[in-house]
Amino acid sequence: METAEKITLDPSKIMQVGTGFFGTKTLLTAVNMDLFTILAKRELSGKDIQSRLGLHSRSLYDFLDALVAMRFLKRKGLKESALYSNAEDADFFLDKNKPSYIGGILEMCNNRLYPFWNDLEDGLKTGLPQNETKNGGKPLFEAIYADPKKLREFVGAMAGVQMGNFIEFAKAFNFSNYKTLCDIGGAGGFLAAHVAINNQHMQCTSMDLPEVEPIAKENVQNMGLKDKVKITSGDFFTDDFPKSDVITMGNILHDWGTKDKKTLIKKAYDALPKGGALVVIENIIDNDRSKNAFGLLMSLNMLIETAEGYDFSASDFDAMALEAGFKSTSLMPLKGPTSAAIAIK
Repeated sequence: METAEKITLDPSKIMQVGTGFFGTKTLLTAVNMDLFTILAKRELSGKDIQSRLGLHSRSLYDFLDALVAMRFLKRKGLKESALYSNAEDADFFLDKNKPSYIGGILEMCNNRLYPFWNDLEDGLKTGLPQNETKNGGKPLFEAIYADPKKLREFVGAMAGVQMGNFIEFAKAFNFSNYKTLCDIGGAGGFLAAHVAINNQHMQCTSMDLPEVEPIAKENVQNMGLKDKVKITSGDFFTDDFPKSDVITMGNILHDWGTKDKKTLIKKAYDALPKGGALVVIENIIDNDRSKNAFGLLMSLNMLIETAEGYDFSASDFDAMALEAGFKSTSLMPLKGPTSAAIAIK
């Protein structure tokens, strides 16, 4: 009788993912309470943090030391004698007073998305959104744009989730044959701003709904770019896109179903000159649909948040772009799970 090969199975991956929400909610809570912003000024004792954040003593050190164990905080000493400070990445990305702050998306995860994902099973069975609309609320964008506080949080979230990729794209893409760029659905204006900063010859425009215009103008003003970046208002479904050499869309197409995706791609095609480029910056799913887990999970988030939206693969984009009339496509990897899908007219 042949001896069966002994296989050692390890449940750690199952447990890590299955209980992952423990760590997720701990980090989101710390961001939401401005812990990293407070610690950016100076290191503090547990008692100081307790007083500043209004925490109970029972789980104070479990909370702080969990953040130490997850490498978001650093610590000298133990419990009552401990002094806490930010880890380098937390200090750079999670201090609200730094321009590198990406916590906006984490604030939105904490304040909106975290409870909605509890109903993922309902979404998978019904195909319907599981956000505010489930209980008779307004659709996502209508609700966000009607509330100035929610809108500012949303614009900050969109900036935070893709800021590094906007900068990477602005530096890596070859703009030498182009002079003008328009970012469609430009939110806070950051993609256009970083292209202008890194490509002095470029004149850039950021287009979004009128409610966003004051926020984008404020951002551009603060960055000293009001002469290089124009902020304009419009509805990208009902208004023509401004004529530009390059048209960008950052995290726009995944909000919509196939018909609307094709409409936006065709409108971009019509606004571009021959040789012009459409650039779509998103968490493009690999064609084998087996590697970009974040892109696939983001597509599930579109189920939670939208009526028809989904994330897509490079081959999905290629098919839609070629159908619209573009002559060639390519993919530029950016940071992490994000890529720039490019179509040339």
